[in-house]
Amino acid sequence: MAEYYLISQLPSLDGISDNAPLPITEERFLELCNRFLSKKVLNVINDISLCPLQFYENSGSGLIDNFNENERNLRFALGKVRAEKLGKTFDLGNRILPVEHVKAASAAIEIDNPMEAEKYLNRFRLDMLESLRPTDSFSDDYIFYYGLKLKLILRIRQFDTEAGVKAYTEIYNSILNGN
Repeated sequence: MAEYYLISQLPSLDGISDNAPLPITEERFLELCNRFLSKKVLNVINDISLCPLQFYENSGSGLIDNFNENERNLRFALGKVRAEKLGKTFDLGNRILPVEHVKAASAAIEIDNPMEAEKYLNRFRLDMLESLRPTDSFSDDYIFYYGLKLKLILRIRQFDTEAGVKAYTEIYNSILNGN
């Protein structure tokens, strides 16, 4: 029942343009969660991250575990494609990467503008998250979905193009120089 009260207070994140202000902050989202949810669910929400560990760890939510596995696969695909482009090897171990992740990584690597590549990857992540969207809009999984979507939207909005180009150039040059 608490999920109903929480979710009914959350503004929609669908159809928000890149320039429009977000209807909710992450702080406000967490504040509402603290008001309505159990400690167990709050622990899961507080542990939500866009940077999953390299190896599987149970989050307490199937939705978050699926998102994390997809994110891991995307990151491994990016590593593999970048290494191949540089003529280097990349050890995947036993991991078999989904074709759509390799295609997304390949497409992103071909984009010359790092900011546009990040936007492309973020769109891929949002689409992947959307495929995991729970059918029950008043469930814990829906709250986890909402939290992940909010984090993804906030992440891309925090990028500073100038600082990003500088950092990208430094990292790329250090890779080329073998550092």
